[in-house]
Amino acid sequence: MAEELLKENAAKISGHLTWSLLAVAFLASFGSSMLYGFNLAVVNSPAEYIKAFYNETLTKRHHWIPDEHFLTILYSLTVSIFAIGGMTGALLVGKLVTKYGRKGTLVRSTVLVFIGGSLMGFSRWFRNPFMVIAGRYITGVHSGISLSVVPMYLGEIAPKNLRGFLGLVPSIHICLGVFSAQVLGLSELLGKEEHWPLLLSLILFPTLVQLMLLPWFPESPRYLLIEKGNVHATVSALKCFRKKGNIQAEVEEMQEEQRSLSSFKTLSVRRLLMDRSVRWQVLTIVVVNIGMQLSGIDAIWFYTNEIFKNAGIPEPHIQYTTVGTGAVEVLAGMLGCFTIERVGRRPLIIGGFLFMGLCCAGITVSVLLQAQFPFMSYISVGCVVGIIAGFCIGPAGVPFLITAELFKQSHRPSAYTVAGCLNWLSNFTIGFVFPFLEDATGPYCYLIFCAICWGVAAYTIWVIPETKNKTFLEISQMFATKSSVQKEEPTPNSHLKLALMNGYGSLGLHDEK
Repeated sequence: MAEELLKENAAKISGHLTWSLLAVAFLASFGSSMLYGFNLAVVNSPAEYIKAFYNETLTKRHHWIPDEHFLTILYSLTVSIFAIGGMTGALLVGKLVTKYGRKGTLVRSTVLVFIGGSLMGFSRWFRNPFMVIAGRYITGVHSGISLSVVPMYLGEIAPKNLRGFLGLVPSIHICLGVFSAQVLGLSELLGKEEHWPLLLSLILFPTLVQLMLLPWFPESPRYLLIEKGNVHATVSALKCFRKKGNIQAEVEEMQEEQRSLSSFKTLSVRRLLMDRSVRWQVLTIVVVNIGMQLSGIDAIWFYTNEIFKNAGIPEPHIQYTTVGTGAVEVLAGMLGCFTIERVGRRPLIIGGFLFMGLCCAGITVSVLLQAQFPFMSYISVGCVVGIIAGFCIGPAGVPFLITAELFKQSHRPSAYTVAGCLNWLSNFTIGFVFPFLEDATGPYCYLIFCAICWGVAAYTIWVIPETKNKTFLEISQMFATKSSVQKEEPTPNSHLKLALMNGYGSLGLHDEK
């Protein structure tokens, strides 16, 4: 009976792409996700200028001449502290989204960007290198929060037939952020010594746009109904996001999920990890989020210039080649976004990781053979581009999307905390370990990344079901069979329904005859 009711309601929940959904997806991603991509790449171009600034200020203010080794450590700290800030932000996600909501958290967290961007922008004026480091840490905290909250928010406001499309909009903006940092960092634009503080502080402008416009849009309807019990606000939010469609059926589906929860309170991370009913979901987000970072993509991004240099590309032209790889990222991300609702989540994850693994193996072979066959250096360049394209088409965005899809409302914030922490920890680990790994194993280190990519693809094939066009409750029930948990059955005599009110309905308790 309950299963038939769920299927009947699920068939009515499909919706159209409205201007309000598109506007929220753009604003949330433009002012948050794009900053993450921008901050990843923005320090590469002015690296030598930042080191020179550190050297100059330490010499003049502290009368101490640092050696090259110390300057390298200080610059490495500037780069890596962004990931430490990201992990800090990820730890805060669960409490913030429960207290302030999804949109509320995004709006409030913009203050971190204004603080961090201002510190970096005025660092040369105050002649203080630690303002750059502090600014990077604070913007990292913002990225740690937004990297989880944006896909959570978009996943909850989207109708099920558009959840994949809207869920990958943030990954496109991450690619756009990387690409814009590469373009603006060209020597003809802001890649000059006098402009690097301005380049680092450009993050203020997208955030200002988000702060001015996003507050005018509603909070997540699922948060308003399931966690806050505010029916009128839920109906109003759905009316804004849907325009057309069966709002009554969608609210009934939320109520079904609400009744299936043992508690309306958000679970802590500890209780999430101990909950046997979601052990497969937890294992899945662990595998895909660790695999996403340990796939070698961060190492590829970090060593792209060196690979291109070894391939014989003239050094003045490497910056333009790097911009070309950024354009490939954007195109691959758009391809994944516009095909996910046709092909599903599984093919993008499986295909992306399999192709990345193949390209990692290709780098190993081409580097080993390029001494005998000079043309192999161009094969290695092609493999680098292939890894970036394979990553952006699926593995870059789908893990954040399915983290929202695999969990019910009470589990979702803690799930994003776990996923975010693992993501940032893996990011930091690969950045720290890779130089030592490459020294120890040479080009064979890419075979390790190959094995990880193919391992995640195999796990997806055997364990992760297709979640396209399914409600959150349907997805939970699919995993319940794996965990040997009995499906939740609503009691027939206490079925909550919507009574019509102004054409949209209000909550009412009705006995079924």
